[in-house]
Amino acid sequence: MHTVYVVASGFGLLAACLLVGRAIAGSAGLAPAALLFVPLWLVGAAINMYAGVKRAGYSVADEAPVFLVVFAIPAAVALLLWWRTR
Repeated sequence: MHTVYVVASGFGLLAACLLVGRAIAGSAGLAPAALLFVPLWLVGAAINMYAGVKRAGYSVADEAPVFLVVFAIPAAVALLLWWRTR
């Protein structure tokens, strides 16, 4: 269930990035905001992985597939939005 919450928070961060991009540059700001989201989310997903290793006691090998899923789903949506709005 934690993974679902983390992916949902990724979508929340994506929405926040898109809202800020639109507020700053109108519809032209959506594509750069979607691209900016990807490295931000990479850091967020890495922090989640670090917490899983340090606090929950999982090994890096156990957390790596979860990291890929947590990062890939919102990042794929962001890249699709970037592709559609550029």
